[in-house]
Amino acid sequence: MRPLDPRLLRYARSTRGFLVASIVIGVLVALLVIAQARLLSSVVVQVTSQAATWADVSSLVVALAAIFAARALLAWAVEAAAVRASAGAKQQLREAAIDHVLELGPAGPGGTDPAGTATLITRGVDALDGYYARYLPQLVLAVIVPVAVLLTVLGQDILSTVIIAVTLPLIPVFMALIGMYTKSRVDKQWTTLQALSGHFLDLVSGLPTLKAFGRAKSQAQAIRSIGDRYRSTTMGVLRVSFLSSLVLELLATLSVALVAVSVGLRLAEGQMQYSVALFVLVLAPEAYLPLRLVGQHFHAAAEGLGAADRLFTILESPLPAGGSAVLAAGQVTLRVDAVTYAYPDRSEPADSPAGPAEPQRLEPALAPVTFTARPGTVTAIVGTSGGGKSTLLSALLGFVEPTSGTIVASSGADTADLRTMDCAAWRTLRQPRDPRARLVDAGLEAEPTIADVVRLGRPDASDEQVWAALASAGLKDEIAARPDGLHARLGADGSGLSVGQAQRLAMARAIVTQADVYLLDEPTAALDVRSEQAVVDAVRALSAAGATVIVVAHRPALIEVAHQVVRVERPVHEEVGA
Repeated sequence: MRPLDPRLLRYARSTRGFLVASIVIGVLVALLVIAQARLLSSVVVQVTSQAATWADVSSLVVALAAIFAARALLAWAVEAAAVRASAGAKQQLREAAIDHVLELGPAGPGGTDPAGTATLITRGVDALDGYYARYLPQLVLAVIVPVAVLLTVLGQDILSTVIIAVTLPLIPVFMALIGMYTKSRVDKQWTTLQALSGHFLDLVSGLPTLKAFGRAKSQAQAIRSIGDRYRSTTMGVLRVSFLSSLVLELLATLSVALVAVSVGLRLAEGQMQYSVALFVLVLAPEAYLPLRLVGQHFHAAAEGLGAADRLFTILESPLPAGGSAVLAAGQVTLRVDAVTYAYPDRSEPADSPAGPAEPQRLEPALAPVTFTARPGTVTAIVGTSGGGKSTLLSALLGFVEPTSGTIVASSGADTADLRTMDCAAWRTLRQPRDPRARLVDAGLEAEPTIADVVRLGRPDASDEQVWAALASAGLKDEIAARPDGLHARLGADGSGLSVGQAQRLAMARAIVTQADVYLLDEPTAALDVRSEQAVVDAVRALSAAGATVIVVAHRPALIEVAHQVVRVERPVHEEVGA
């Protein structure tokens, strides 16, 4: 784990200014440390050996007090700068990570590990507070102060300089050894936390089913077990932290003792002046103090740095390939020609250690599929579970590039292969929507209104357009019956609505966009007959308005309104040469 990850400077721009400020403050602190040692030793020498009165040393004492005040002021300044830099860096990292996760789509960590990704972007990024507030400023001081002390002592006593120069590297060496041991503990702690988060998310999502089958209480023991494991792992990290602090304190104490013995012996033999000896003794501990504190604060920063490293792995994940072509506005025809998709099997290495590359085993996720979806029609995608229906939607959105085959979109005289298109512009301008998407309130108030949620699809939508979308989704009467109507507030993830209402509200959010293309993944799943009919009517209305609608369907009511049905079969495993 690197003390300062260069990627942090790239993705969190506020870190650069804070690092410059820390260096400037570090230089000032180093100068004040030397001046403090000089003044303190001078006062002690004058009082003890020259019988100086208060009048003789008062000016020195006042200057010493001013230095103490200045150091306190600098400590406050670096703390305030750290808080601001940490807040800015966390915001920048979260924004960059969320944007990248959304660009990666369902094939990325947001789709494959939503609980782990959420934990990383929230709890993980918050752990950077200790890195900015404690570790990074102390790391700067650990570079500047020892060098300044060594140069100062070099002008006073060469032997003390040699002792300090030889013993100083011992602390970073032991810090590195302790850090390597701590990293495995922190990684284990983080893995346990992710497992706990994932298990808890799965449990909450499946709680109705578990309750129906009488299995809800048995899961409490599983969560308790993971929680105990996380507690014991955290306590293990804390034990290492306390023991490492003891080791570093012992090393620093022994090093200062060596300097003190050397200075004391030479002073007793008359080989060294009292003022010089006292100055060196007062200054020597200041060379070790920043390094000791770096070791102590490393553990506060280790969790944040570990989380940041995982976050950078996400940020550096390659986005789906695309071009720069942008389709003109208008009704869209999609032609899917023999499209397949397969991903590498991660259970086996692609290259053989014996020499030449072995054939790379690919795990087919989508068998060849061909169809044409035209404006004003509904295309139903059907097939068995695991057949690749959701993968096909991801390919149509540009989140994954087909292994073979082509997807061509045309609007008026414009025609473009999806590989050559700006996929971000395609998703933004065409605005395909999934009505099963969770009712997230990102960017909204803590308790968004129903109108806020619908306007996530179209921020400039008027109240009339919002009501029209709700009416198309069969939700207008139920919302109008609420005391606050459109201004009724919802809890987290749409709490306050039934499952059917939440799904139809998401459908209204899709309808209000007035998109040219709609990609719907099982919009009637888990709905009762009445709610299902409302969604089916909305799908029929979208196609009647001229939109191109592609819907993954299992239930007969949705298949019956389709103008064509495309069956997706379960793919067959194959091997492709590397």
